[in-house]
Amino acid sequence: MQIENLAPRVFTEDELKKYNGSRKMPIYIACNGLVYDVTSSPHWQGGEHRNLHYSGIDLTDELPDSPHGDRVFRKFTVVGVLVKDS
Repeated sequence: MQIENLAPRVFTEDELKKYNGSRKMPIYIACNGLVYDVTSSPHWQGGEHRNLHYSGIDLTDELPDSPHGDRVFRKFTVVGVLVKDS
């Protein structure tokens, strides 16, 4: 896992939704409070993963059903932290 900045950017859930790959935006997802840039992953091209998961959202609750767990995110850059909208 790489951390881009010493003071990570803070994302709200609404702000994270913008990072879905549309309009030349990067593709970000969140898991366990961290926001990852998955733009370079061939598994996230088009802003979705295997027609099951969509970018720009918090995938923490969906991870227990995945075959790989959160270790798959270790190869992606952490671009910030997610704060839940009130």
